Amino acid sequence: MDPTMDPTTGPPMDLPKVPTTMKAWLYSGTSSGLEKNMYLDETARVPPAPKGDEVLVEVLSSALNPADFKVPEMGPHARYLAIGMPATPGMDFCGRVVTTGPGAPFKPGELVYGCHSMPVKFGTLAKYLSISSKLIAPLPEGVSVDDAASLGIAGQSAFQALTGYVKEGDKVFINGGSGGCGVFAIQLAKSMGCFVAVTCSTRNVELCYRLGADEVFDYTAVGDLVGALKKKGIVFDHILDHIGLPSDLYYQCHHFLRPGGVFVQVGASALTTFVGRVAWPSFLGGGKRKYVIFFFKNTREHIVKLGELVQQGTLKLNFDSKYEFENAVKAFERLRSGRARGKVLVHVADPQEDTSAVVNDFLFQ
Repeated sequence: MDPTMDPTTGPPMDLPKVPTTMKAWLYSGTSSGLEKNMYLDETARVPPAPKGDEVLVEVLSSALNPADFKVPEMGPHARYLAIGMPATPGMDFCGRVVTTGPGAPFKPGELVYGCHSMPVKFGTLAKYLSISSKLIAPLPEGVSVDDAASLGIAGQSAFQALTGYVKEGDKVFINGGSGGCGVFAIQLAKSMGCFVAVTCSTRNVELCYRLGADEVFDYTAVGDLVGALKKKGIVFDHILDHIGLPSDLYYQCHHFLRPGGVFVQVGASALTTFVGRVAWPSFLGGGKRKYVIFFFKNTREHIVKLGELVQQGTLKLNFDSKYEFENAVKAFERLRSGRARGKVLVHVADPQEDTSAVVNDFLFQ
């Protein structure tokens, strides 16, 4: 059959023209930090033509996550085996479908959002990317490109770290309420009918209350966080730890986490922290509550659910900062600083392209 033939109508159709090169941020090493090794290549190779259920997407916006630099920096073996060099950073995105493999349920021109499951060779800080249809969803009407581009890693992580563990009326403690995952976790826990207590620094107290937190521990003012939690008694049903500090938070959590409650660790500073907490028995001073290491699972079902929550107004995105494509290194520097209040986003589309207009033009044409 003629590849330009539309099987539903018969007449030849115009196939999208895909360039062979593109602008992309690349890194070939991580010494002294990934962002110090990034360079903008204006003639980078476009990903191979999509096969099976894959789609080639023109990227409009990409949100950054700590894993974007932490995974490549884990060491040479993990870095080269999992990613290969040179590579483009970035996992979260929203963009426009350019062309598809024969098994993809999307059409050219359709706006989609989603994320890679881990850092890959062809990441999202590039004009084009290729991804499985199983990992993306159509952009819901009324949801902005920037909002959708920020849901993938942090949104799914918060959703999965709460779903299946909490129920209406539970009291949830979130260690780290103002970061990328924390701002999602507060709102999601509240939408599930939970009482939410969080930690943050002084400058983020107002933000956490605005997101819906019922109680906020300012760790810069409290000093001894574990001591402050002990004074409350055994009141919490679930703990979600994004920070990994203070170091004795898990070992002392039986003083404020109910029997049957679960301590979920999302992103401690080192793998040894995980191993030590799991292997150290309670009779030797280890933790006396169930400890769960969070493992991210990338699914279209959860991507769709998060998009619906944004569409309904239940989930609101909080952006720390937005950068143009040429300033992606500065975006990484902001993310690594640890002072970001919400998501750090990079506009990959050309500055003159109004992404809100893109949404409206596509949805209502």
